[in-house]
Amino acid sequence: MNKKVTILGAGISSLSASAFLAKAGFDVTILEKNTTIGGRARQFSTEGFVFDMGPSWYWMPDVFERFYQQFGHTASDFYELKRLDPSYRVYWQDHSHTDVPANMSDLEAWFESLEPGSSEKLQQFLKEAKYKYEVGMNDLVHKPSLSVLEFADTRILKGLFSMHLLSSFSKYIRKYFKHPKIISLLEFPVLFLGAMPDETPALYSLMNYADISLGTWYPMGGMHKFVEAFEKIAIEQGVKIKTNHEVTGFRKEGKKTLAAITSQGEFQADIFVSGADYQHTDSKLLNGSANYSEKYWDKRIMAPSCLLFYVGINKRVTNLQHHNLFFDESLTIHGKEIYKDPKWPTAPLFYLSAPSLTDTSVAPEGSENLFFLIPIAPNLKDDEETREKYFEMLLERLKKITGNDIKDNIVYKRSFCITDFKNDYHAFKGNAYGLANTLKQTAILKPQLKNKNLNNFFYTGQLTVPGPGVPPSIISGEVVAKEIIKSINL
Repeated sequence: MNKKVTILGAGISSLSASAFLAKAGFDVTILEKNTTIGGRARQFSTEGFVFDMGPSWYWMPDVFERFYQQFGHTASDFYELKRLDPSYRVYWQDHSHTDVPANMSDLEAWFESLEPGSSEKLQQFLKEAKYKYEVGMNDLVHKPSLSVLEFADTRILKGLFSMHLLSSFSKYIRKYFKHPKIISLLEFPVLFLGAMPDETPALYSLMNYADISLGTWYPMGGMHKFVEAFEKIAIEQGVKIKTNHEVTGFRKEGKKTLAAITSQGEFQADIFVSGADYQHTDSKLLNGSANYSEKYWDKRIMAPSCLLFYVGINKRVTNLQHHNLFFDESLTIHGKEIYKDPKWPTAPLFYLSAPSLTDTSVAPEGSENLFFLIPIAPNLKDDEETREKYFEMLLERLKKITGNDIKDNIVYKRSFCITDFKNDYHAFKGNAYGLANTLKQTAILKPQLKNKNLNNFFYTGQLTVPGPGVPPSIISGEVVAKEIIKSINL
């Protein structure tokens, strides 16, 4: 075919798109602004610690496997995938904690201990969630969402009526369960979707199926192992990846983009795909050919940003699992401070990952690798004083709740927040998780993957279809690649 494609950014959606396009015969080059690839899933090493910078939950292993198999591979060709059991630990407001078991019968027993009869209800709840997952992941998310007619086949139309799109997640769960701990456990996966559970469609109970039935996994060596796998597959197909190549604009003629402009020179191509931040590309790089106005972007409801800390300590921890959710404060209050009245949270919930409990390769012997995350509203004022205030808060909560006093054992600490998301990824409003998954920002109501003013310019990634998260980004790359291939073959 020999048509050239230039892709902005070397995140997961771009790597996915590049592999499919190169496999179809395109000459593909990726231009990445940073020194390393992976986008939000980058990794860095220092003082014997190996830190994954972004995604830390490996969910939906079937999506990864489907990608690998389309290129003659399987996950085990690249890394050892370990299912975590317990899946994660939750610390509650009553000072107790729950280790959420991977085994279904053990989970059912826990449900029954809290609410007699709830194990049977869990099976019905998961049956409906499985249906949503299968229709959603096999049908809906693979649509380019350029026209409502894409959804007009019998299976999808039938599915839409069973997807509970018009019901709230909060009300839907409460039809099944009453106990607050069960409700909190089931509402947790939607915490990062961009709205409170009472404003999130019940469709997203599919996340509970992904959590409970498909399980929580970990690629030994760190989450970046799947980035390395995608890179290897892309290179096997002939993709060229150039780091330290930030695109600062485009040369255009009429409705056609001719070249991407970087400090290293111009890169001419027949087709361009932006896996970089959609709003940044649209508003800052396309010079009058944007898909959407600034007014449009200002009206978008964004998912949260977050304050992250990468911490290395010179001792081992106790009373923690690989994944730990600190729900010892009010989700309602924290949620309002993210979504309703944006401000730095007064008493935030937080997440702590300790991958070195599973994988000794990510920390020196006798040491621990810790990853702290506080979800926050996007576009807040971000400074070092505020970051330090919250770090001290995390250390005190960790000590009080788990007995781990690590303050004097810290040998490495790095923070990452709104300013860094803007600087490293040009993230709109410093968001970490893309657009909120509200009904008005779903499918054809998301920013479209094709530019309406340029006939050879496309988008992929978390601000377009199907949405944020690693598995959707994998699919986003495949969807845009297939749309490009189809457009060439017309």
